[in-house]
Amino acid sequence: MSWSEDVSARSAQPAQPARSAHWHSESCAPPPHRVVVADDRTKAATAYQLACEGTALLWRGDFHNARQLLRAMGRRIDRKANPARPDATPAESFHLHRRARGHRARVLGKLLVLLEDDHSLTLRRAPDVRRACTEAYGPPRGGRVVSLTELLGVIGAHQWREKGVEVPALGDGVRVHPHYGVFSPVRGEYVDLVAQAPLPANPRTAFDLGTGTGVLAAVLARRGLSHVVATDISPRALACARENAGRLGLAGRVEVGGPDLYPEGRADLVVCNPPWLPARPTSTVEQGVYDPDGTMLHGFLHGLAAHLNPGGEGWLVLSDLAEHLGLRTREALLTAITTAGLRVTDRLDTSPRHPRARDTTDPLHRVRAAEVTSLWRLIPD
Repeated sequence: MSWSEDVSARSAQPAQPARSAHWHSESCAPPPHRVVVADDRTKAATAYQLACEGTALLWRGDFHNARQLLRAMGRRIDRKANPARPDATPAESFHLHRRARGHRARVLGKLLVLLEDDHSLTLRRAPDVRRACTEAYGPPRGGRVVSLTELLGVIGAHQWREKGVEVPALGDGVRVHPHYGVFSPVRGEYVDLVAQAPLPANPRTAFDLGTGTGVLAAVLARRGLSHVVATDISPRALACARENAGRLGLAGRVEVGGPDLYPEGRADLVVCNPPWLPARPTSTVEQGVYDPDGTMLHGFLHGLAAHLNPGGEGWLVLSDLAEHLGLRTREALLTAITTAGLRVTDRLDTSPRHPRARDTTDPLHRVRAAEVTSLWRLIPD
């Protein structure tokens, strides 16, 4: 998801002419109607007030000062945030939390920076972001204005891509390298479920639907599947999965394709780890977490029987966080499985190990602590 359009900024100094550039937003934020130039003299209170009023600030000062200004604006947002309601239901807490995060993103997203024609930043003490921006946006095609929060995300994604994420299920020290906009496999419990679940008898082929980084496809190939087809709707994910398969020496066993959910043909095993929450994503990265109306979940269930070889099975890897939040019931999930002509032969459960499950300051701590991730083994009824 992205939005591109021209925007212009006018300096607070009358002698300086207005300058226009291409607007880009990965979260589809519309271009601001009014942009003023800000620099090291701009006070946090002024920047916060302008941003809340809808005025964007194009930063032309020191890069590190821009980051400090962003943090100062964030502290003002937090001080004015409404406290969590003790009587709120989990669903109400979730929606209030998302609304607060959306407001925070909109306000902080008003601090902008200009990427030059070669993706460089001409700000004092600015890092070299050209490679990170090329990885995220593609080859330079003229200057563009982006929010500083988005650029910091691009820089962070580049660092994760360089460093990689260790995946013990693939072997000691083995890493998967996520690309910008592709959900990172930092939650290892769902990977471990796929690595440990009993395989159907004599499996040779598998489909990994919504592959993302390709981590589950790699796990299946390492478990002995001779041909794994990995699909995704995202071009970034497809490129990421191909690169990781090549890094791991699995390019001959992992075939990457899309954008359809299911590839042609049938397989002995079909694995799907759909986004866990039936809500609308607000950015590219959130597509790995939010599945509007459970579209991918239901697509997997209703297509499974037609894509399994005799004796094959499907693995649905799904958190029950949506159930704790009141966004989906267990009865609705079981009904969807039955309606698709499937039945459950086994279920493997695991508890979360990620830090947020232990963060008592998180407004959703109670439901995160109670979360269980399950691998549902499904066969045609």
